[in-house]
Amino acid sequence: MREIRTAQTSLFDVYARHKFGEFLRLLSNLLDDQPQLLNLIAEDFQFKELKATGRKGLSIESTFRCMLLKQISGDSYEKLAFHLSDSSSYRSFARLAGHYSPSKSALSNSIRRIQPQTLERVFEAINQTAYEQGIMDIKRLRIDSTVVSSNIAPPLDSKLLDDGIRVLSRLIAKSRDVTGVKLRLTDYRKRSKSLAARIFYGKGTEKEQLYAQLIPLARRVIGQSHKAIVQVELRCSDPAISQPWIEEVTRYQQLLEGVIDQAQRRVLQGEKVPAAEKIYSLFEPHTDIIIKGQRDIEYGHKVNLSTDAKGLITVLLIEEGNPCDTERFIPVLKAHQSLYQAVPDTTIADGGYASQKNTGDGKLLGIKRVGFHKKKGITLSDMGMKAKTLKALRNFRAGIEGNISELKRAFGASKATWKRKEGFLSFVWASAISYNLTRLVRIESG
Repeated sequence: MREIRTAQTSLFDVYARHKFGEFLRLLSNLLDDQPQLLNLIAEDFQFKELKATGRKGLSIESTFRCMLLKQISGDSYEKLAFHLSDSSSYRSFARLAGHYSPSKSALSNSIRRIQPQTLERVFEAINQTAYEQGIMDIKRLRIDSTVVSSNIAPPLDSKLLDDGIRVLSRLIAKSRDVTGVKLRLTDYRKRSKSLAARIFYGKGTEKEQLYAQLIPLARRVIGQSHKAIVQVELRCSDPAISQPWIEEVTRYQQLLEGVIDQAQRRVLQGEKVPAAEKIYSLFEPHTDIIIKGQRDIEYGHKVNLSTDAKGLITVLLIEEGNPCDTERFIPVLKAHQSLYQAVPDTTIADGGYASQKNTGDGKLLGIKRVGFHKKKGITLSDMGMKAKTLKALRNFRAGIEGNISELKRAFGASKATWKRKEGFLSFVWASAISYNLTRLVRIESG
């Protein structure tokens, strides 16, 4: 059974006489005051226990604290493993038992076990405690949005086609090692890589001619993969061995078929493919295309959030697709109402949220002053404030730009590096939790 807490008294805590060492000590004390967080995380370790590393492996408390260390320091798993074996401050904060030092794989396996839904509940529990203690003040809120990028290369149809050919070919080639069934295939990987490179550097009609060669190549590989699945089903008697391989091949088949369709329509037929129908990555297919105003295109997920006067993130919503800011203003406020059983007296949001409807709906929720950075035809009377008040709120709203910058720059939320959609969501929540806990330490330490 995975231990929830590491049995270690403060007698053995050794923090360096350094600004960061003192910060870790204060953060550790803050976490000790909220033991309920560990009970939330323990649910993810209850049924399918991870293989123990060393004698008992990482406790749930150590796992959570190591996750915080990773997000706060920005270290890779390998570098974090080194610091945990070398630094007394890191070891004290992580509550590592005895001389145990987790490997990078042990850290990754344990941290990634915590589900995004659990981390969202942890985020809410921390906020509710801060609100009940009077540290968080939601009477005056500022609202804005940003984009957290997926860990992908710029999506080009030629590159996606090459990725699909490469991955499916590799899975078929490794079938003997995984399923015990040796498969014969024509290897198109070298040809595919050459065509994709020529498309990248090609111009005009030359690209169309090259796509006309690359797309049939992708179809042949899909055909090979279908035959491979049939062979594995016939010749591998153990479904526990064959089924995971078949599921992975099938998943990449479907993604490659989608890329073939969009490349065929866009390049060869001259059709404009809707963004919602496009695939931007075979490895992170959950990725959305986000275009904010006239700025550069970004690939990832939009995040709407609000902060209070002390810079604490009060609510964070990770969106699907690319909804307009005007559509997400009221959901942010309703999330506040649900979490804190109260709505703010005053809100100030970026101009992208401004609409007459949002002003009216905000008032119906019980908000006295609903302001926007840009009026967009909304009168001061509609907002429920004077010009002097709006000017002061605009200055207040500017603070959220710095909050978002710190969240992305110092806590890694500019790009989510954990794999798949579950990993993306977990990474964003881990960043938000680390950001808020760091803010709380700063507030309490003065």
